Amino acid sequence: MQQPLLRKVDAVTFTVPDLDAGIDYYARRLGHDLLWRNDDVGQAGLRCPDSDTEIVLSTDLGSEPNWLVDSVDSVVAVIADSGGRMLSPPRDIPVGRVAVVEDPFGNRLVLVDLNAGRYRTDESGSVTGVTTE
Repeated sequence: MQQPLLRKVDAVTFTVPDLDAGIDYYARRLGHDLLWRNDDVGQAGLRCPDSDTEIVLSTDLGSEPNWLVDSVDSVVAVIADSGGRMLSPPRDIPVGRVAVVEDPFGNRLVLVDLNAGRYRTDESGSVTGVTTE
């Protein structure tokens, strides 16, 4: 029997016109703590207090859940072999790899592995690098 490939919802992405406006709304008005901000990729991460799932604000990605997997490349292959299809091939991101696939029913799945580590931030939440844990 196949082991489950989708480990958990790592993040839910929301599209914002710019990071300052998104952070103002989700952090200052809705009360979510800013975890990290990466202006180079147009994203910021905020804490969900009852979970380790993050709210990720993005200036160029659509609103969708991001599924944590052990290996993006392996999961893409399994999904393609089992009737799904790849929409966006695996590519490197600062903290690991990401790909977008579609199941046989038309549902988009953003797959993320964090094999390169997690963002390291300064006291203001700005990303200063990646650290392995």
